[in-house]
Amino acid sequence: MTGLVLIYGATGGIGLALTERCLVRGQSVVATGRDETRLAALGGRAGVTARAADALVSNDIEAVAEEAGTMGALAGLAYCIGSIDLKPLKRATEEDFLKSYSLNVVGAARAVKAAAPALTKAGGAVVLFSSVAAGQGFANHSVIAAAKGGVESLTRSLAAELAPKVRVNCIALSLTDTQMAKPLLANEAMAKGIAQMHPLPRLGQPEDAAALADFLLSDDAGWMTGQVLSLDGGRSSLRTKG
Repeated sequence: MTGLVLIYGATGGIGLALTERCLVRGQSVVATGRDETRLAALGGRAGVTARAADALVSNDIEAVAEEAGTMGALAGLAYCIGSIDLKPLKRATEEDFLKSYSLNVVGAARAVKAAAPALTKAGGAVVLFSSVAAGQGFANHSVIAAAKGGVESLTRSLAAELAPKVRVNCIALSLTDTQMAKPLLANEAMAKGIAQMHPLPRLGQPEDAAALADFLLSDDAGWMTGQVLSLDGGRSSLRTKG
């Protein structure tokens, strides 16, 4: 794959790891984020154009996509923005559900819509991110599971609509050791317990997700679209203990 890659959420763990992979391959990256310090550090590197963008702010996503479309062939788009909203239903508010849906689903749809003309022209690819919780029934996950279920359905719809020029796939992750997950992993015993829930008993790492995203954006995945791939240490499909 040659050309430019647009990465939303490039200052976070997964987005940053994917940015590093793209740069190693010699690709140029348009990196977005809200953390000004991290964004400035990224923007100082060769091959990176850094742009501030907040998925919950009107026109931020579109402005970056439109600019990226003028900078060269847009070969890929990765929407690495997400949230972890865990709380029992009795404490979940309408605002919780709407914010999570807006960030995870509407933000992704806005990003792809704005970039679609450039992606179509270049024959590019899109990667979105879901959660193991979208396909499994976990207590206290109603807010985030509902939103990530929307991301998976969005993936299939966009893949159908944008074929054959643009491929769209999705990665469904289990808990990954990123800054966003730190509140869940601050307690060592809790972190170890969560890791042991997986047939491959460890937490996901940003590099795990970045490696699969990199593949999905590449020409090696050129006959794959509309797929939701589980990257979860086996948690979604395996039961190793009776």
